[in-house]
Amino acid sequence: MMATVSAAVSNVAALSLACNYPTLASIPHSVINGYKNVLAIAVETDYSFPLAEKVKAFLADPSAFAVAAAPAATDSAAPAAAAAAAPEPEEEEEEDMGFSLLD
Repeated sequence: MMATVSAAVSNVAALSLACNYPTLASIPHSVINGYKNVLAIAVETDYSFPLAEKVKAFLADPSAFAVAAAPAATDSAAPAAAAAAAPEPEEEEEEDMGFSLLD
């Protein structure tokens, strides 16, 4: 039942985003899309805010962030190798219940 409700909410959010009609299901997506637009403007112009500074610093020198993450990766190399060797379970296919959006 939860899967059906989740699918319905996803459909409502997708439909309202496509129609530019705000609903409770689409508001989080609209806010994130707006943030992405403001961040893109901040990257291309001189306008800045604290979170945009982090993105600008990463775009200016991505290797500085890769070096900081490298020591943590070497410490956990053994568990990561074991996790990579474990086979992934196959995903179940969604069943078509015979309903469509316009029925």
